[in-house]
Amino acid sequence: MSDQQTELTLKSWQERQEYAEMMQPIIGRLYRTYGVEILVYGRSLLNVDTIHIIKAHRLIERHEGVKLRLRESFPFIEALSKMKLAPARVDLGKLAFNYLFKNAAEGLSIEAYLQCELIDIVDQVDNIPAQDIVLYGFGRIGRLLARLLIERNGSNNKMRLRAVVVRGGRDGDLEKRASLLRRDSVHGPFNGSITVDHENSAIKANGTSIKVIYADAPDKIDYTQYGINDAIIIDNTGIWKDEAGLGLHLKSKGVKKVLLTAPAKGAIKNIVYGVNHQDIVADDLIVCAASCTTNAITPVLKVVNDKFGIRNGHVETVHSYTNDQNLIDNYHSAERRGRSAALNMVLTSTGAAKAVAKALPELAGKLTGNAIRVPTPNVSMAIMNLNLATTTSKDELNSFLLEQALHSELQAQIDYTASTEIVSTDLVGSRYAGVVDSQATIVDGDRAVLYVWYDNEFGYSCQVVRVAEKMAGQQLLNLPK
Repeated sequence: MSDQQTELTLKSWQERQEYAEMMQPIIGRLYRTYGVEILVYGRSLLNVDTIHIIKAHRLIERHEGVKLRLRESFPFIEALSKMKLAPARVDLGKLAFNYLFKNAAEGLSIEAYLQCELIDIVDQVDNIPAQDIVLYGFGRIGRLLARLLIERNGSNNKMRLRAVVVRGGRDGDLEKRASLLRRDSVHGPFNGSITVDHENSAIKANGTSIKVIYADAPDKIDYTQYGINDAIIIDNTGIWKDEAGLGLHLKSKGVKKVLLTAPAKGAIKNIVYGVNHQDIVADDLIVCAASCTTNAITPVLKVVNDKFGIRNGHVETVHSYTNDQNLIDNYHSAERRGRSAALNMVLTSTGAAKAVAKALPELAGKLTGNAIRVPTPNVSMAIMNLNLATTTSKDELNSFLLEQALHSELQAQIDYTASTEIVSTDLVGSRYAGVVDSQATIVDGDRAVLYVWYDNEFGYSCQVVRVAEKMAGQQLLNLPK
């Protein structure tokens, strides 16, 4: 490369950085002022650095084959900053790409085009009420839920984390809870500031005061004494899984609804957001967000079944070890799980394949499943061996799944990668329910094998938050449609 080419490359990079730096305050202001979250092809730009903004734009070329430069998308976000909007998720990348490369504007100016595309939220009154959230339990999922709720701080934040409930506190308990929220061996440091408020028995995180309540039973708490009313309790302890147990929460003052972060027993609705979240009605007091694996596989199974039909199949889960297993060999009531999780692959059962039918009844009785726990702390994979009702090809199936990931109603649940080098740690922090590994797809006539990665902690937690939003009546529009 010549000196001139080197100089041009550097200049191009600096230009992208400058535009990303100009976008950052607008992105933050749109969220804090109007509750508008800006995305680029499904990637949220809220609270990200300039490099993430640049990388999100690069994804467009990978998917569409055409570059969308930051200098081309900047006029659109600049125009958005001058509009009065209601809360929504607005995809800047799709708006700009459709206008510039798909002739969606029909001769309109950028401002007029945005008025048309965002007509549902332009000059609309924000009438979405804020919702109090309490986390019952503060383990792996509880702390990730806290991170997700805290990162959306601002006057327009609709999901307000008010408290966490844990068992009896010893000396130094607050500091230890705060430290576990501040530092995570898998997901890295907390993005912000965390301090301990001993006087109020609270953890302060990025301006949010989170009351730490000590209790030994879910029906023994008066949340109203802490100013918490009509709260949604997100139970992530895994202790209570049926209506009788989870119903104990509803006996505490200040509680309106309960959301379980594990597979439920009995008649409780098992919800996979994106697939059957519309089954949630205002009268539902107890709802379950299913399991991480069920959330990972059901969206992909739904779109494949809708397009090609699924006669039957088997789902094998290669799952990271969890806190339920032993670090070294010791007694465990379950078969095989007493053996060291860090040293062994452990064959175990999973109800995820059968649980799919609770969210997708048309697949009832068509799937079997099993699981292998492996010595990694996070990110798992589902291998789906499917017998289809119609024949297809690898290219056709992958193209269809890419389209679903980019433009379907399941675009927040299904992600897609064409990388030949991706491994499990690359998916830590993925906000999708599952990520289709297109390079591993196998198709032979009417038989298909799909490999779907998923961050069984963070990706699942994102799904839980979406279910909680639906329970609170806070389902935001995704624009453009």
